[in-house]
Amino acid sequence: MSSDSSKKRSSADNGGGSTDWAAFDALTDEEIEAAVRDDPDAPPIVDASWFAGATLVIPKPKAQISIRLDTDVLEHFRKYPRYQTRINAILRAVMEHEKKAG
Repeated sequence: MSSDSSKKRSSADNGGGSTDWAAFDALTDEEIEAAVRDDPDAPPIVDASWFAGATLVIPKPKAQISIRLDTDVLEHFRKYPRYQTRINAILRAVMEHEKKAG
């Protein structure tokens, strides 16, 4: 009952993709920076001055709990990647709203 499609494959086996790794490795830093500047979807390149003004924020550890949710609510959130993080963000938004409202 086994088929080729159900066999485990290593992450190194990319099916012979079309990336020209030799050309990629040959790019200079200047060429990479120019490509990023010309790409409207790329975020800006940050430099030392940006990092000097940045503040490191280390999030507090989260508490592990057990919670009962309606099945349809859980099914809805499980459609998304990192659904637990999404639920936490929604609960945080509600909490902050209630704090502001008093």
